[in-house]
Amino acid sequence: MSSIVAASAIVVAGGRNSRMGRPKAALDFGGVPLLTRIISELKRRFAEIVVVAAPESEDSLQIDLPAIKTIRDETAYQGPLDALRRGLDAVTNEIAFACSCDLPLLDSDVAAAIVAMLGDFDAAIPVVGEKLQPLHAAYRKRCASALAALAMRGESRLIAIADAVKTRRISENDLLVVDPHLRSFFNLNTPADHQRALRIAGLAG
Repeated sequence: MSSIVAASAIVVAGGRNSRMGRPKAALDFGGVPLLTRIISELKRRFAEIVVVAAPESEDSLQIDLPAIKTIRDETAYQGPLDALRRGLDAVTNEIAFACSCDLPLLDSDVAAAIVAMLGDFDAAIPVVGEKLQPLHAAYRKRCASALAALAMRGESRLIAIADAVKTRRISENDLLVVDPHLRSFFNLNTPADHQRALRIAGLAG
């Protein structure tokens, strides 16, 4: 059995779902909501999990999971930068793995490996397809202040954190060692993505 890592996990679940047409967190995946599947997977390696969700007035998904801390956004659709800041403020560990709620094939062993790659950096952010993946990354709790400073300057792009703190950019070659098909990074944007993920997971039909 894999060991629990000395880090927390943050799931950002309050974004818009315009291309999907319905809340991604509530999508059925193997008979459970996708958010439940992600949390169950993360619990294999992380003892503390914080979910940053939309305000209850905007959220059709009722989060009722034991031992999960839920932080509600004060205003809907503030964006992932503010959501990550709030998540980092809420965790009790000095390091946290942060991900979005649209990663149906998320592998907690890959998440733990990214945490291990943090070293003495403030953030460890994978690069897949030449694109930074700030919501499949590890951060030190102190990054919350850098995120707050970015927001004060009017920055809304979460990838800006990579240049604001000491960041290790994890190459695709390094990622392939722990995730040969990069499935943990497969995210859902459309109903077709959802169906593809179900097929990959052997859950279609």
